[in-house]
Amino acid sequence: MTTWEFAAAAVLEGFGQTVSIQKLRVPEPNEGEMLVDVTYGGICGTDLHLQQGHLPIPTPLTLGHEGLGTVRSLGAGTTVDACGATLHVGDTVMWASSISCGQCMPCRQYREPTLCEARRTYGVNRSLAEGAGLSGAWAETILLHPGVVVVKLPQGADELAAMSLACAGPTLVHALYERRPVRLGETVIVQGSGPVGLAAAALAHMAGAEKVILVGGPRQRLDLAAKCGIGHHHIDIVDGANPQQALDQARALTPGGTGADLVIECAGIPGAVAQGLTLARRGGSYLVVGQYTDNGDTMLNPHQIVHRQLDIHGSWAFSGAHLVEYVRLLPVLSNRFDLRSLVVPFPLADVRIAMEAVANGTVIKAVLQSA
Repeated sequence: MTTWEFAAAAVLEGFGQTVSIQKLRVPEPNEGEMLVDVTYGGICGTDLHLQQGHLPIPTPLTLGHEGLGTVRSLGAGTTVDACGATLHVGDTVMWASSISCGQCMPCRQYREPTLCEARRTYGVNRSLAEGAGLSGAWAETILLHPGVVVVKLPQGADELAAMSLACAGPTLVHALYERRPVRLGETVIVQGSGPVGLAAAALAHMAGAEKVILVGGPRQRLDLAAKCGIGHHHIDIVDGANPQQALDQARALTPGGTGADLVIECAGIPGAVAQGLTLARRGGSYLVVGQYTDNGDTMLNPHQIVHRQLDIHGSWAFSGAHLVEYVRLLPVLSNRFDLRSLVVPFPLADVRIAMEAVANGTVIKAVLQSA
């Protein structure tokens, strides 16, 4: 008789339900697979929306689409990471959250694997019914399937710093490399001061923006961003009595008070989109990144689009290639910005407390610690 080993995992049984810790069987990796003992599983704002049913995902499932851990065992044929480096048991790795099929029209014709029609995403659409259930990073162990992009961390990399932008970083690599790059000398306004907003601001700095203005909140988030060196100006639109004053203040900081060359929406609040349209200069660009889940409709004035002659771009998630680039950038990102201070670890057993901390904005980045 086989004696199975089990690992703790944070499981969402159904929409609107509380996440619970369950024990799930740990399988042996098959050909092309690997088992990774999770050190940190990041909590993303998207996870809170998933719990509320803002995307049509299957349940029950183990949550967690961003993680970092050490290789526990390698299935046959699993020998190198995405950059060709040899993989060994004990290596510290990060992995892309999604696997694209490579066969559908977006993959083959449009060269847009993020739009894959059969995209399989850890912690989002891999339910417990598919197998062992260890397909999310909110667990002690995760089973990575054939085709996943796995990247070894650079020697000496700070693991908590890497987790600070584990999902947001590659998401903004996609948005700012391929959808609408930041140009040298531009003024950039970023809406939102969570991990996505801070990733946008940090990469805008590195791309050569002359001025980066963060519009977000609550105040403690903005203060921490300033302390970390992210953003030149930090405007609170959450705790203030008059949001219009915050918008006017942001616009006044742009050249001639006419608006930013590029506005990046990272707030995830539908109402922010209408506000963002008014923050761009005439002939400027608006890049919408934060509306990953369906959080409802909003009213906006289309005249703002035409009158300002705006270029509007959407950017959806990231692919394995964007994770590779994020990991490559980690040393310079960590040297320039104090990313580690953005992260607050919680024991896996305290997943509910950690989710509440993310929901009420008392932390910028919460991670669940398994080891």
